[in-house]
Amino acid sequence: MGRGTLIVVSTFDVLTEIADRIEADLDSVIAEMDHDMREIVSGYGADASFAAEASASNRANIRRYLTVARRAADPPPLHVPPEAFDFARTVVRRGIESDVVYQGYRKGQQTFWRRWMRVAEDVARSGDELAEVLNVSLDLLFGYVDAVLGRVITEVEREREQVRGGALARRAEAIRLLLDGAPLDVATASRRLDHDLRRHQTALVLWTDVAEPQYGALERTALAVARAVDARSPLTLAASSTVLWAWLASDGPLTGPDLGGGVPGAEPHVRVAIGPTLAGASGFRRSHEAVVAIQGLLARNPEGAPIATYDELEIASLAAQDEQRAGEFVARTLGPLAEETPSNARLRETLRVFLEEAENAPRTAARLHTHRNTILQRVARATELLGHPPRERRLAVALALELRRRLGA
Repeated sequence: MGRGTLIVVSTFDVLTEIADRIEADLDSVIAEMDHDMREIVSGYGADASFAAEASASNRANIRRYLTVARRAADPPPLHVPPEAFDFARTVVRRGIESDVVYQGYRKGQQTFWRRWMRVAEDVARSGDELAEVLNVSLDLLFGYVDAVLGRVITEVEREREQVRGGALARRAEAIRLLLDGAPLDVATASRRLDHDLRRHQTALVLWTDVAEPQYGALERTALAVARAVDARSPLTLAASSTVLWAWLASDGPLTGPDLGGGVPGAEPHVRVAIGPTLAGASGFRRSHEAVVAIQGLLARNPEGAPIATYDELEIASLAAQDEQRAGEFVARTLGPLAEETPSNARLRETLRVFLEEAENAPRTAARLHTHRNTILQRVARATELLGHPPRERRLAVALALELRRRLGA
């Protein structure tokens, strides 16, 4: 076996080790790529569904490339991750320019290459080996990104041709203009959308964490919510493959049963955020902005309630705009009570309801369907973990409990 063959075999081993180390720290790599993506797409960080879909595309592409790197000696056939196609279709449905996809891939390539080089420098045993590994890696990375990007851009254009000039395109354009605050004639826009913008508007965001939801599940749930509050069929727009935007028109604040326990006819695995009811075309935009903000809060906690309203979450949403500081506030305020244990979860919920009920144990017991003595025992234990009576910092404790409940661990 000649020296050249030995170098090649060694290169393949080093590529595998680099790929293994990258995968072990994958969350950090994706976070760095997501951060860089925000510089390209205006509003990326403010829209949880778009951010999540872009991040899923980044993650799927990196995992696929790591497989390519590990099998460099016998390259597998190219398969574009479905998440990459989903993101491409979302770009079209949002009315975003195709160039964003190209810029996003090239920016992601640069970010990933910097990380790959740092790891390669740690793994390679000599300067010659490092040079060989980087040469092979660069060819593999450019080849992969060029091939995937070509297919994704083709999908973008195909999707754009499908919606261009059709009813979906006209509806998406009108909604985008309304959300941008463009000066539209309300009567004309209402006719185009078949949605009366002169009435009060309540925006919804419906989403699911299921990668391939049952066809029409989001739309059926939006219709179920409308029926539950005695509203006509909602105006809807697919924001992505797993997120639906919707609006309800009404003569005033929505009426109907308390939806906290769920919505009759709602599909499993579909979650709903309901915005405030506001008047007119400006209310259409402002209710949507508000509900997107609380949906972002709810999406951080997969174990959260299936349906929530802006009224419930307004304070928590405002307090959690800086998520890192909100997390620090919760940990500092609740101390050991913030830790993730089954008993702590019961203690937090009991204390939260106890404070809501003005420290009335019988009313708390009635809401939680348990005995008064059990309530008092839990409150005493929660107080012990806090290190002080809750009433000494009532507002801070109540807010921290609400944030812990909404944000999760």
